Amino acid sequence: MKQRNTVRYSRNRLPKGKTDWAAVDAMTDREVARRATGDADTRLTTAAFWRNAHLVLPGESGKEVVTLRLDRDVLKWFKGRGRGYQTRINAILRAYMLAEAQRR
Repeated sequence: MKQRNTVRYSRNRLPKGKTDWAAVDAMTDREVARRATGDADTRLTTAAFWRNAHLVLPGESGKEVVTLRLDRDVLKWFKGRGRGYQTRINAILRAYMLAEAQRR
């Protein structure tokens, strides 16, 4: 049986976060950019970054639910990197598919 990790809260019983939203709202765009530049986990995007971007709306991605058998250690490795492991697996398969298409 899978361990349940979904938790429900009613609106009036939401846990208190640590974010000071008033301070965030008071920051200027320049201040946000300065702080982001100083954060090692963040990088600002440039016009070049967005040049080839395209909008993908939910339901338009053409994703399909499948059953896929993976080695346990492979699945454990992907899950060990946190949420979004299925998206990462898909991205790796897509990169391989595109590389093969270019090779041919």
